[in-house]
Amino acid sequence: MILSSKTIREKLHAKEIGITPLTEEQIQPASVDLRLGEHFVVIDEHKESLISLESPATYRDLSVTTGAIILPPQSFMLATTVETIDLPTNVTAFVEGRSSIGRLGLFIQNAGWVDPGFKGQITLELFNANRLPIELTPGRRICQLVFAEVTGGAEPYQGKYVNQTGATSSMIYKDNAPS
Repeated sequence: MILSSKTIREKLHAKEIGITPLTEEQIQPASVDLRLGEHFVVIDEHKESLISLESPATYRDLSVTTGAIILPPQSFMLATTVETIDLPTNVTAFVEGRSSIGRLGLFIQNAGWVDPGFKGQITLELFNANRLPIELTPGRRICQLVFAEVTGGAEPYQGKYVNQTGATSSMIYKDNAPS
């Protein structure tokens, strides 16, 4: 069951769900808007000739503290949210791009899923599907978090991204190798 704004507020007030910092304007009818943080990374194309799932890729930091960052056409980068999330084991969340931003050709994803028990900032995968660059301003509402109850509760997330801060590079290489 998707949580309504009323239930989201109740869970925030009871400290069952944590989202910090958070303003009232971010709470929508059945979601919470998240804002774009100041930390961005891209795969360093000058140090990589191939991306392998078996070893770490080299990333370049593009953090900004003032102003905006430009996402070139047909480009990909990782970004982070301003907010830190703390989910209980009976709530999961989906990260969805905002419609108004998608209509400009900016695709926002984070593999779409936040496991029950996750704690940390959300790493967003941004792709510019346009032939024009897109200017991204930290602090702008960029995506929305949709919450759903998990029946019976779940084991808390203990994966490789727990307690992540900032745009966190892929750690797929830490998975067990295929047999």
